[in-house]
Amino acid sequence: MAQTPNTATAHPVIERNDHHSFMEYALKNARLSPAACAEFCVGAVLVDSQVNRILSTGYYSMELPSPVGDQGNTHAEQCCFIKVTLAHNLPPAHAEHHIRHVLPARTVLYTTMEPCNDRLNGDISCVERILKLKDVVRSVYVGIREPSTFVRCNDGMKRLKEAGVEVRITEDMREYILNASIAGR
Repeated sequence: MAQTPNTATAHPVIERNDHHSFMEYALKNARLSPAACAEFCVGAVLVDSQVNRILSTGYYSMELPSPVGDQGNTHAEQCCFIKVTLAHNLPPAHAEHHIRHVLPARTVLYTTMEPCNDRLNGDISCVERILKLKDVVRSVYVGIREPSTFVRCNDGMKRLKEAGVEVRITEDMREYILNASIAGR
């Protein structure tokens, strides 16, 4: 059962531009995902890079119910966005429409796995959500590319780059992230 998030969670203090530590924190969140054979365990962290403050975190699946009714199928990036809406008393449905006005101009997203480019359940993809926020979410750090297990060709990083979003892969944690992402297999 999904719980109401505590939007006032105390986050660790991480040095500015310490991409490894931010990705470690995203990995810590990924490990909160319930292991399941038909899902990846993914974690995400949303950061205000100007003041070096973690805005929200998220992990895949049961952390938050989807505001569009798909219980227990909310991606880590979407959880981050929903938590920002809740912190600002904004409607969580279609969070990316509401939070563009409250997110800092240089918000950075760290996600353990490449943002999805296609959702099999009909919900909009994480890439689409990020593209709707590209005027404020200008950088995305990715732990690993999405394996082709469920979606044959995820070109999420390519689409983000083509739209002007900076995308970087943090290679140094690849094995840890891969092992955590497939914990349910």
